[in-house]
Amino acid sequence: MINEQDKNEAPLTIDHSRFTYPDSPFTPHDSRFTFDFIIVGQGICGTFLSWNLWKQGKRVLVIDEPQPFSASKVASGVINPVTGRQVVTTWMADILMSYTWGAYKAIGQDIGVDVIRQANIIAFPPSQQMRDAYDKRINEENSYIKPVPADKMALYAEVCYPFFGAAEIDPVWLVDLFPLLNGWRKKLRQEGGLMEDRFEAEHLSVHESHAAYKNLRADKIIFCNGINTFQLPYFKNLPFVFNKGEALIVDIPGMPKGNICKLGNSTIVPWYDGLWWVGSSYENSFDDSLPTAPFKQKKTQELEMNLKVPFTVVDHLASLRPAVAVERRPFVGLHPHMPSVGILNGMGTKGCSLAPYFAEQFCMNLIHQHPIDPLADVARFRRSLRQ
Repeated sequence: MINEQDKNEAPLTIDHSRFTYPDSPFTPHDSRFTFDFIIVGQGICGTFLSWNLWKQGKRVLVIDEPQPFSASKVASGVINPVTGRQVVTTWMADILMSYTWGAYKAIGQDIGVDVIRQANIIAFPPSQQMRDAYDKRINEENSYIKPVPADKMALYAEVCYPFFGAAEIDPVWLVDLFPLLNGWRKKLRQEGGLMEDRFEAEHLSVHESHAAYKNLRADKIIFCNGINTFQLPYFKNLPFVFNKGEALIVDIPGMPKGNICKLGNSTIVPWYDGLWWVGSSYENSFDDSLPTAPFKQKKTQELEMNLKVPFTVVDHLASLRPAVAVERRPFVGLHPHMPSVGILNGMGTKGCSLAPYFAEQFCMNLIHQHPIDPLADVARFRRSLRQ
């Protein structure tokens, strides 16, 4: 319920000492601690939304508690235009493959780091059925599937068993998420737009014309904080599910560099320091967000069965991510009944491809009232959100 107040309410009382943090000094833009937008969460969604609004000259504050194993930080960073056992083209692939390249290049220029590169997938199907699916798609126009060159095939044949041949997915982008998230975080600090602190919902009050958090005030508050968004009363009735993802970090000295390798049911992605990210799982039923022994055992066995070269597991990661039940489209936009509250969330496993595009759409909606794609606009759940 919107808590309406007189438009001529008294000025906010400011206790400047409450917003001084040893590791991240917060410098207010003005004496009233007022902003155009407060964004909660600095994963891939919060990063791109705050960046877009910042480019438009808006005064933005991002509230984010540092978490080493958030969904964005555990993600592989792969932007892949095809998916599934039938190797079908993903939703909006043609638009997103072009858009995301430019968006990541642009934010990389602003933080002084190149955060995206091409890393095509070399896919080794786990069955003849899957091989047939790839072969069928190779012969279709604009399928993103092509044969693997003979020299590359020979290179991989030295390190793995191509039981059912191989195919190449082209193009595939790979995002370096750690430099991206850390680089933008540093920029936010420099601009006085970051508060490294846990968001405490009990200190939020929502009004028709604005939102107030502790002694801060903004025209809008927008939630990009992953699974925590859905603990709030504003969005608890959305049709969301939590998916658990796990991955191993593996040292594979013999693995060819430069490409992503889809080996059977495992995806092997270049990570950091010469290591590889191996995953992932998409579990809807789980007890907690911790890494599990069955996943590690299963992936290790898959690698042993498919690799000819030795490898060493050096780490095991896990996280929870929100997704939209059934239709698998994100939640984007202002609450249809609370115009000072918004959401950019529910990207599921496609955060790296969907977040940049819909962050800009949301930004243009907020500033210029441009429409949000109706398949993603949170207003499609207007009835559920009225409850």
